[in-house]
Amino acid sequence: MTVKEQATVSQVGADTALPDETAHRLGADMNKGLTTAEAQHRLTQYGYNEVAEHKPHVLRLFAKKFWGISAWMLELMTFLSWYLGKYSDMFVIAALLVVNAVLGFWEERQAQTAVDELKQQLQIQAKVLRDGAWGTVPARELVPGDILRLRTGDFVPADTQLFDGELNVDQSALTGESSDVTKAVGQSVSSGSTVRRGEASGIVAATGPHTYFGRTVELVQIAHPNLQIEEIIARVVKGLFTIVLILSLAGIAAAVYRRIPFAEVLPLILVVLLSAVPVALPVMMTVSTALGARSLSREGVLVTRLTSSESASMVDVFCVDKTGTITQNRLSVVAFAPADGFEEATLLKYGLMASQPADKDPIDMAFINASSARGIDMAGAGILHFIPFSPETRRTEAMVRDGEKEYRVIKGAVSTVVEMCGPDCAPADWIRTANDNFAAQGYKTLALAVAETSGPPRLAGLVALADRPRPDSARMIAEARALGIGWKMLTGDALPTAVSIAASVGIGGNVILAKDVRELLHENLEKAGRLIEKCDGIAEVFPEDKYLIVRSLQSIGHVVAMTGDGVNDAPALRQADVGIAVSTATDVAKGAASVVLTKEGLTGIVSLVKISRMVHRRIDIWVINKISRTLLKAAFVIGTFLVTGNFFVSAFAMLLLVFMTDFVKISLATDNVRWNPVPDRLEVAPLVKIGAVMGVLMVVESAGLLYGIIRYWNVPANAAVMVTVSFDLLFFLAICSLFVVREQGRLWESKPSRQLASAIGADILLVTALSLHGLPGLPGISFSLLATIVGYCILVSLGNDWVKVVLFQRDSSGPHGVK
Repeated sequence: MTVKEQATVSQVGADTALPDETAHRLGADMNKGLTTAEAQHRLTQYGYNEVAEHKPHVLRLFAKKFWGISAWMLELMTFLSWYLGKYSDMFVIAALLVVNAVLGFWEERQAQTAVDELKQQLQIQAKVLRDGAWGTVPARELVPGDILRLRTGDFVPADTQLFDGELNVDQSALTGESSDVTKAVGQSVSSGSTVRRGEASGIVAATGPHTYFGRTVELVQIAHPNLQIEEIIARVVKGLFTIVLILSLAGIAAAVYRRIPFAEVLPLILVVLLSAVPVALPVMMTVSTALGARSLSREGVLVTRLTSSESASMVDVFCVDKTGTITQNRLSVVAFAPADGFEEATLLKYGLMASQPADKDPIDMAFINASSARGIDMAGAGILHFIPFSPETRRTEAMVRDGEKEYRVIKGAVSTVVEMCGPDCAPADWIRTANDNFAAQGYKTLALAVAETSGPPRLAGLVALADRPRPDSARMIAEARALGIGWKMLTGDALPTAVSIAASVGIGGNVILAKDVRELLHENLEKAGRLIEKCDGIAEVFPEDKYLIVRSLQSIGHVVAMTGDGVNDAPALRQADVGIAVSTATDVAKGAASVVLTKEGLTGIVSLVKISRMVHRRIDIWVINKISRTLLKAAFVIGTFLVTGNFFVSAFAMLLLVFMTDFVKISLATDNVRWNPVPDRLEVAPLVKIGAVMGVLMVVESAGLLYGIIRYWNVPANAAVMVTVSFDLLFFLAICSLFVVREQGRLWESKPSRQLASAIGADILLVTALSLHGLPGLPGISFSLLATIVGYCILVSLGNDWVKVVLFQRDSSGPHGVK
């Protein structure tokens, strides 16, 4: 049988072939099973019952970290340092390159846990008929045509068509349905299901990646979320590179015009490139997101992929699974329709009598739990005989002795029980109206009847069951909406159930069927995304649908978070910008997700969004400051060279300046910014504009001070001390700029965090000491000259602060102020 034939046989709910036909097609013997030799041959033909991973070589993954704009800049500077004989600079820059590569490589390796978890679920034992005898083999060695025995508690290891027996299976992890499903002869049981009750034999129809479960695994492998932080870094680096490229070309053009040898210009290019490299950006982002993740862990939110503690700031759509996420994933008694002469308490008591606690049947447990909550018990009555549910009878019965009386209690499908009650049952119109009313609300309806030892039963009434929303679902959804986030509920349930749940928790009642958009999802993602954007939820979805729904929303510009708990949610969780697994999620879902909630329900999602937006604000502040300082340093170096023909900043001084200003800003990760009331956006242009204006101001201000020092302090432009003067001027302007841009209002309206203030204070003390005492290549200067530089930088920063306030008022996308 070809792979295509395997996939055709294995379709959820598509039991189109009779067991005999399936056995003939697969060459299976239902009495003796396959021979060992044939099983080995098929194992070679079809492969193991597992999903092969498509992993690039580890060295290739690591090598990719040395490719890209940021890496190219560092590599170019390493080469220039070597060419110019500046070996100390070369080793430092090379070390930065390697450290950044190692950190990036380690983060990428953590993203493969989902597939590993999925594969582990297939490493189980299976009872198989081979060579005419039953035996146990590893589930990974199952092949199409094997005869498999399934019993209560078994995890179904392969798609199997039953030819003997009957099973009650839990498919909630696959389909999202909270109720057990009965599988009889001729029907298929999907890999990934769990047998709740019964025993049956079946023919293995499909294995590994060709099963329903296996296709879900493959979707997880091919799902690739958009990494928002990586895009931010790429845009920032491109902007910085553009700035230094333009200024470097201006310097080279001037050198050519003056007929300066190119070898003398190379040190200038090296210094300018050093000014632009965001050496601390990856570290600052990692620290910021790690601290955010630590804060979230105290809120019951475990971040398994650090980028998610920042990416969540941009989420504007939550795609949420119903079963186990919005709802409790267990049936509850929600409504009653008692017949004449009966009360709700009586219905509950009858339902309790017709339930068997030992079976842990979801319907039985709903009556048991509801009775316990109301203080209803058997009141001394005893069960003489119990007949469990079966698909043929569609009911449970209990013979009860209550004192001197004996009677039967019947619980089952409405049509079955009403037929048993006969023509003297309750009015047909009343039954139909009550049943239709419950169905319209998405409830599962059962009928209860009671009968004397002889004679027809008497209808006691109807009881509605439903998988109720969690108590906190509506509140959390409302809070997220207040933060500008839309909701889409995705569920495998029928439309009435989906509409009822979505409306009850505040998502909305505009729910469509998956079949109405499925074809469009495969043909035109953007058009499908526009349609899905307008609805509140989608009912009767498959795992492939959820994955494509997430992609369709991403294709039209949405940043999507996906919440879920089951195997069927794993591909969408992995594809989403932020995948969130709830506390009751399977290991597969947790492995695919980037965020795991450790508390029940949706608790923690609002905290995730708020803290993530704070992380985003800190990064915005860093970007503005870095752009303004890069423009200042690059323009200062090029400008002084063009005007005087001298290098006012050496490569060593620039490298020291970059380290002391960039790495101190890692403490920005601790600053007390407040969150944006609407989703953040991946818009670097407004930040570049603000940073560029601030940078130009500082260039003009630095030129003014430099002119004053040369003119009134009588310091020659070619004096060695000018390197220290330039170093101090660039350093203190950068520090003052940080205080200016960290606050949207006036700079004195808020205090920096203790960690940020301490880091800046230590940096200032160190620079002061170096400036007064000097270093090789950085001569010492007088205290009065240093004080003049510091005072001037503080004074002009007050004017820059006024300009910044105007810029933020004109551009609403600027960072929000701090507390």
